[in-house]
Amino acid sequence: MVSISGVASNLNALANMADGFKSTEPFPVFFFGHGSPMNAIEENEFSLEWQRIGRNLPKPNAILCISAHWLTRGTFVTAMEQPKTIHDFGGFPKALFDVQYPAAGSPQLAKDTAELVKNVSVGLDDEWGLDHGCWSVLKHLYPDADVPVIQMSIDYYKPASFHYELGKQLAALRRKGILIIGSGNMVHNLGMVAWDKMETDNYAFDWATEANEKMKAYILQNYHLPLIDYKNQGKAFDLSIPTPDHYFPMIYALALQEKGENAYLFNDKAVMGSLTMTSFRIGKD
Repeated sequence: MVSISGVASNLNALANMADGFKSTEPFPVFFFGHGSPMNAIEENEFSLEWQRIGRNLPKPNAILCISAHWLTRGTFVTAMEQPKTIHDFGGFPKALFDVQYPAAGSPQLAKDTAELVKNVSVGLDDEWGLDHGCWSVLKHLYPDADVPVIQMSIDYYKPASFHYELGKQLAALRRKGILIIGSGNMVHNLGMVAWDKMETDNYAFDWATEANEKMKAYILQNYHLPLIDYKNQGKAFDLSIPTPDHYFPMIYALALQEKGENAYLFNDKAVMGSLTMTSFRIGKD
């Protein structure tokens, strides 16, 4: 829920934003369970759904992505004209390393984003680029790479409450045609992956199912507090979120939910026992 003072602040920020981003109705917000990097080059039920979403969304003016794979001390946004494609993984086929996603950056959006955030200084970064948490999904949403993209890093040394409050401050971007996405996985425990179940449809350990079902219930009820307080939700949550890198992008997406908006689930399946691809869109009916 956005406070009255928060709405006023966002409206003021919206008025001051660069004219280069035309005003729009609020863009929906997405959290994508991105799963394996191989989803970037495979046609499967997850990537086909990403393609369907891309075909049905109006083209945004630009994209802001919060990916599980850019962890920093402090908060940064990419501010280069042409971000590089980062292949931040190993042990995969050459075809995956050959993928390039040549979307332009947006120094202006980076500057506007940094200026929106009032509770912490946001640095402008010219080194990172687009990591696979970002481009593996965007490659299917916008295969022509014809929408400018920036990434925001995750300050790994801050709690979920910090990220939730920071996420709220990005709300004005939605009314400038900016598509904001979080990319991670709600349940993500690589140390307990059942490699022998790679081909088993929707296979999950009991604890992964329990945590995923509880998370979904809270999301659909627009009840964010237990998800922010994830460390005190019991053993199933502890096993599902051994580290919060893939969880925090979801917190950013939830923070952007406004009054009258609901969450809609998609790709709601488990893979290899200890990962879920569960994803959601936030917006008006």
